[in-house]
Amino acid sequence: MNKTLTALLFILSLPSLAQHKPWMMGPFERPIDAKPIISPTDQTSWDDPMSGRTVFWESMATFNPAAIVKDGKIHVLYRAEEKLGEKEIGGHTSRLGLAISEDGKTYHRLAEPIFFPDHDSQKEFEWTGGTEDPRIVETADSMYVLTYTQWNREYPRLAVATSRDLKNWEKHGPIFKDFRDGKYHNQETKSGAILTELRDGKLVAAKLHGKYWMYFGVPHIWLATSDDLIHWEPIETIDGNLAPVLSPRPGFFDSWLVEAGPPPLLTDDGIVVLYNAGNQQHIGVKDLGNRLYTAGQALFSKEEPWKLLDRTDQPFLKPELPFEKSGQYVDGTTFVEGLVFFENQWYLYYGTADSMVGVVIWKP
Repeated sequence: MNKTLTALLFILSLPSLAQHKPWMMGPFERPIDAKPIISPTDQTSWDDPMSGRTVFWESMATFNPAAIVKDGKIHVLYRAEEKLGEKEIGGHTSRLGLAISEDGKTYHRLAEPIFFPDHDSQKEFEWTGGTEDPRIVETADSMYVLTYTQWNREYPRLAVATSRDLKNWEKHGPIFKDFRDGKYHNQETKSGAILTELRDGKLVAAKLHGKYWMYFGVPHIWLATSDDLIHWEPIETIDGNLAPVLSPRPGFFDSWLVEAGPPPLLTDDGIVVLYNAGNQQHIGVKDLGNRLYTAGQALFSKEEPWKLLDRTDQPFLKPELPFEKSGQYVDGTTFVEGLVFFENQWYLYYGTADSMVGVVIWKP
């Protein structure tokens, strides 16, 4: 059998995930013999300033990663939780760890978290739930901007921090604390994905119409703008409410919720937003699990970033492998959060079942 026919038969044997559209990123493929690149371990301990004790800070779960290229290496920032004898989602303390790869295949993890609740100005917002679900972008002058969820076991709040080296961070606090006297300060906000563009082979935060743009939120995706990447203003309706730009759809894989994924990409076709999608079987897709998380793509206008031009009707990534369908989130997830361009390939990092980190790769 010739190589062309063999390759064609292999492609036809793969499960169909999403219709092809010219504007879409991908197809993303799992590495051969795909395994988690980051998994929980009880071999790392650290003196926690919050509890005053030594904790095995990544012994239960390592998931929901951000990613950035620095010094010619991929840096993956991942959410880590300690094993405490129970598995209630939201009942642990989350901190951010760092894994570094020189080749996109092997990852060296730092023994201590790089970002965590501390005795600092954000104590009231981060104790004792912690710092969750990061996304990260770089500016043209090499500043790193981290968006993450602060969880004080009362309200999950979207927050921002900045760094020059990924080790020393300045926390700027909840993103919407000062907007219109804090009208959204005590409302659930999370998943802040700041618009990027590929410039000279490097992803950097992008401006449109003189402003930075951020897609954020769940169960709808909303939009906010900023002049400096630190102070943000959400786009509101004429009635003074958050204006959804992407919403769940009965009858589709995203019938339950949609949630912003990794930093969106500005392309010739428009703004490509990779998003996470939750299904509910009775009004969604019956052969997908109830509450199962998959990933979709949406295209927005670069002239009007709130204007939806197109979206996928099928997920481009969904839980299929055992490590994507087993863990503390028993329904299964492929929760996309980190995207980098590295050695002429796109690496998309995702959390699996709220327990581990996986990667899929697109070779344009």
